[in-house]
Amino acid sequence: MTRNIVDEARRLLMSLGFDTERANQRSALTLLALLHLRRDDPWSDATTPMLGTRALMDWIRDEYGVDYKPNTRETLRRQTLHQFVAAGLVEENPDDPERPVNSPKWCYRVRRSALEVITGFGSSAFEEAIASYLVAQPGLVSQYEAARAMNRIPVTLPDGSPISLSPGGQNVLIKAMIEQFCSRFTPGGVVLYAGDAAAKWAVFEGDALARLGVTVQPHGKMPDLVVYLPQRNWLVLLEAASTHGPVDGKRLAELRALFDGSTAGLVFVSCFPSRAEMRNYLAQIAWETEVWCADSPTHLVHFNGERFLGPYADAERE
Repeated sequence: MTRNIVDEARRLLMSLGFDTERANQRSALTLLALLHLRRDDPWSDATTPMLGTRALMDWIRDEYGVDYKPNTRETLRRQTLHQFVAAGLVEENPDDPERPVNSPKWCYRVRRSALEVITGFGSSAFEEAIASYLVAQPGLVSQYEAARAMNRIPVTLPDGSPISLSPGGQNVLIKAMIEQFCSRFTPGGVVLYAGDAAAKWAVFEGDALARLGVTVQPHGKMPDLVVYLPQRNWLVLLEAASTHGPVDGKRLAELRALFDGSTAGLVFVSCFPSRAEMRNYLAQIAWETEVWCADSPTHLVHFNGERFLGPYADAERE
């Protein structure tokens, strides 16, 4: 009988506690890629390289003839790799736990404790090894979750409520925007939305936005931070420009369309980590917007002299 290592991988995943849906072909192929096991390799040859999603998809294509298209990368990441991480089977960025979520170097690796069990799959010692692993696993998962939590960025909202953001990247700047910009320029403001590269919505007050006439589309490209000033009836829309650039003409039009129904006046702010970074984008920044730099937190740069940190009615722009 011809050996089918993909079926073996599915059975292994079920032995590790995954249900049938999470032990499907995609998950089995992903596990084999993470272990760098080819069709005829024994399980004892399994290794633990660090691989990103693109490298995993390439391995699956080259070794197993299954060509996942680029637009399925998110499915692989969210519906397979996230499940592996949550179960403690796989670790993210073992070489740099603080790596930003949007980094092209983001990678995964099978944990050493799991590898010791996996390499014995099919042997007489496997049943005892898997039994011991499953007994210890709930405690191991708690330890892994605690370690991940230690790397998150703590943030205090203007009302004193604590939240946390995933480590690195633009979230360092978003923390400064919430804690430094808001305290100086939007006193009494309420954060209605705060983005997180890992979870997208670190804060989302959908009902409050709806009362202001704003309906958020699931795939709409929200600004990184939305603050409502009730005493002025302003919505301040802030972009962390360190990753995707400032509020330029195109982005200004996108934000106006996204918040078209707002009964509050709209204020647009591009936020940079430093004035040196801002200089790289000066030619792109749209008029009728503001700029804030975290290294000069007490000042704003105003792009237009007509009004300072305030919304512009359509009639005034004409």
